Amino acid sequence: MEAIITEQQFDGSAAVFKALGHPARLRMVHALARGEMCVCELQELVGLDVSTVSRHLAVLKRAGVLSSRKQGNWAYYALELGCVATLLDCVLNRTGNEGE
Repeated sequence: MEAIITEQQFDGSAAVFKALGHPARLRMVHALARGEMCVCELQELVGLDVSTVSRHLAVLKRAGVLSSRKQGNWAYYALELGCVATLLDCVLNRTGNEGE
């Protein structure tokens, strides 16, 4: 028997997909799939100013995609919802082969 999926589950899923809807956020998720990183490393990776990176990270954290921790003056982020890395890899592989 198939489990019944609630509207709340669909709403939560939509929030995750919406949070992933920016190329910089996708780059950060892709990098965080390899392990925890500090904001400064993510800022260097995407080439945006710290405040913009922090806003993107807040969107991903609010959606439950990332978790964070503070250590002294540094904030570290990690992938909380690992399945998004699998989904991203699937999509990246697909979009890389469209011309074939």
